[in-house]
Amino acid sequence: MHFRGILLLAGMYSFSWSALYSLIGGSLLEWLANGSLIDTNLPVSYYGGFGIAVGLLIFFSAFYPISWVYLIIAGITGKIISAIWFGLEFIPELGWNKRTAFQLIFNEILWIIPLIVVFLRGCQVKNHLAQNHEK
Repeated sequence: MHFRGILLLAGMYSFSWSALYSLIGGSLLEWLANGSLIDTNLPVSYYGGFGIAVGLLIFFSAFYPISWVYLIIAGITGKIISAIWFGLEFIPELGWNKRTAFQLIFNEILWIIPLIVVFLRGCQVKNHLAQNHEK
C-alpha cells in the first residue's frame, strides 16, 4: 500500500511535536504566546504525553495499514481530541496569533485529512481482499 509513507510521516511529525511539549513545554508556550504573559499551570506535559501516544499509534499503523485500520481510526480520534484540547485549553491563555494558528491548523487539523484518506483506502483494500479471497 503506497500510503504507508503518509502514516509514517504523520506519526513521526506528531511524535516529534508532542515530544517538544513534553520536554520543553514552558519555553514552547512562551514562544507560542508571542510575548504575552501566560499562565504556567497549563497541562503541557499531559498534552505532550497524549500526543506521543497518538503519534505512536499512527506510526505503528503504517506497518500493517490494511489489518490495523483501527489504529488509524484511533490516530484520527486522537488528532481530533488534541485539536479540541489545544483549542479549548491553550488558545484562551496564549491568545490567537500566527504561532497558535500554525499549531492548531498545521500540526493538528490538517493531518486529519490524509489520515481519513488512508483509512478509507485501507478499508477499500481490506474489502477487496476479502471479496477476492472468497472466489
